[in-house]
Amino acid sequence: MFSLPALPSWLPGLSSLEWGSGLLLDSVLKGLIGACGVSVLSSLLKVYFFVGCANNPEWRPEKVRLQARWALLETAHLPGLALILTLVGPRVASLVVLEFSLRAVSTLLSLGKGSGSAERLQLCLLGQYSLGCGLTCGLSFLQEGAPHRTLNLLLGLGLAALLSSQAQRLLRHVCRLYELHSSQHYCGVCLGLLARACDLPRLLGRALVVAFAVGDLAAVALINQDFLTTSEAMRFWTPLTICYTLLVIYMQACRARCRRCWCAWAASSCCC
Repeated sequence: MFSLPALPSWLPGLSSLEWGSGLLLDSVLKGLIGACGVSVLSSLLKVYFFVGCANNPEWRPEKVRLQARWALLETAHLPGLALILTLVGPRVASLVVLEFSLRAVSTLLSLGKGSGSAERLQLCLLGQYSLGCGLTCGLSFLQEGAPHRTLNLLLGLGLAALLSSQAQRLLRHVCRLYELHSSQHYCGVCLGLLARACDLPRLLGRALVVAFAVGDLAAVALINQDFLTTSEAMRFWTPLTICYTLLVIYMQACRARCRRCWCAWAASSCCC
């Protein structure tokens, strides 16, 4: 006869979950907090894109297409991302955070002075999933061994859900009323976005730097917990550092080659 206690034996044996224990609830809470953090970033980026499309007459046809796409993905984005972050676990999330941080540093170092705003904005877009992994890593490291860990995570989830709901409320307000309020000088929020929306990517970039700095430190600490001696840690980090260094060199070489090809094509087009 099938019984409920035998149910965990049919579930996947993921290292990040221990079915039937409090660690499962903690993993779910951390996944939800990471998903809420990604939702805040996603909503603010959508606000920036919508304001840009509304202020530029040539981009206004893109506004309708963006709104339709957002409505289609909004319902599945938050629960799907929370499920993925719950199942991934802190060890895999640590590697994801370190890989994206290295890729972001490589991209920022290759940019020239006064340029690269599009690349920085692209990093914000590409770093959404890595931000969720960074938040889960930070929570796993900071809450490890805490006497009231589940309660702390519940309080953190409440704060994260509040920030996420406020960001989504701002997005809905901007999508519905920004054009009317900005043209009639009626709403302070819309007027503030009209005047200072260009500063939003810079503020988001600074917040992401802080979040990934904490995530990187937590990722290194979590990975080092698996090693008993320093020699074991060195055997892991040495080839990983070499591979990441070669990856950075390859990415910068490809980016420089693409830039030279673009300059050569632009010069030939001007001559023609």
